[in-house]
Amino acid sequence: MTAPGASGGSPTYTDAEGVEAVRLAREAIEVGLPRSGPRSRAPAVGRAPPSFDTPRGVFVTLREATSGELRGCIGYPLPLLPMRVALPRAALGAATEDPRFPPVKRSELGTLTVEVSLLTPPELLKEEDPRSIEGKVRIGTDGLIVERGEATGLLLPQVAPEQGWDAEQFLQGVCTKAGLRSGAWREAGTRVYRFQCAVFSEERPGGPVRRTLG
Repeated sequence: MTAPGASGGSPTYTDAEGVEAVRLAREAIEVGLPRSGPRSRAPAVGRAPPSFDTPRGVFVTLREATSGELRGCIGYPLPLLPMRVALPRAALGAATEDPRFPPVKRSELGTLTVEVSLLTPPELLKEEDPRSIEGKVRIGTDGLIVERGEATGLLLPQVAPEQGWDAEQFLQGVCTKAGLRSGAWREAGTRVYRFQCAVFSEERPGGPVRRTLG
């Protein structure tokens, strides 16, 4: 990954835009899930705020409404696609392509909440002593990406508070996600990036949307 530049804080999105992002994500899943046969293609987004024309990294997370358990999460860490394109692809991907889970069934839609995370461009953390990176990780604010060779892993900012992790544990967790040793972030040749998110989540399946981060 080549970092496009410094992250510069959370993406600036209004609550109304966040509500619209979540609505479009759910719509993409509802329209794109196959009724039978092979999965459908992510639908094109029609009406959307002008800000959705801007390339933006985006992740869509699905959770069991009752338990809060993860049901799928897929996205694009880099701002390579306009959000109106990346958002429906990520939404349908979260429902059908997360290798950790079986594809979502249409009958499940009423039991799942939709969460959309809008990312800033990743910022490479450069330090002469890699161990000092720990002091630059802000729990509850930063997400992390780690790369070493062909291995890469990403954890969104909301993961560390959910798990009760401190900065060191968060760095260990993202290394594990990449299939690396938990302490690989300390090793020369490992690249660590941070990014921020504006996060919007449904309070209940198909229900009101609130900003939960950023």
